[in-house]
Amino acid sequence: MTESDQNWYAPEIATFGDRMTAAREAAGMTQESLAKRLGVKKSTLRNWENDVAEPRANRLSMLAGLLNVSMMWLINGEGEGVDGPDTETMPSDLTEIILEIREMKSELHYKAEQLARLEKRLRNLIVQPS
Repeated sequence: MTESDQNWYAPEIATFGDRMTAAREAAGMTQESLAKRLGVKKSTLRNWENDVAEPRANRLSMLAGLLNVSMMWLINGEGEGVDGPDTETMPSDLTEIILEIREMKSELHYKAEQLARLEKRLRNLIVQPS
């Protein structure tokens, strides 16, 4: 798979917050202006972009409409969204760094899921009597 074929915003690579930030920036909006249009505090919007919290369904629908992307794209990277960065015009050193960061994020995502499964198994063992 070449870099141009990769989905920059696939769920194993990008988070909801990553996609939301990219769509907001592509729409040329600041956090403050988007928060105002959504009727939320800037700190709430910042928490969504930092993956500390997620919007409720009604705000998610408004958010998708304001950013001109589909709700599914915001949630899982599928559907109508924004394109990834144009790596062909970037210096090769910058492209290599971005690719390494993306690879690390993917690995961290996988490890976090693995850790969650292990924690669940451990809790089940602790709860069960011997």
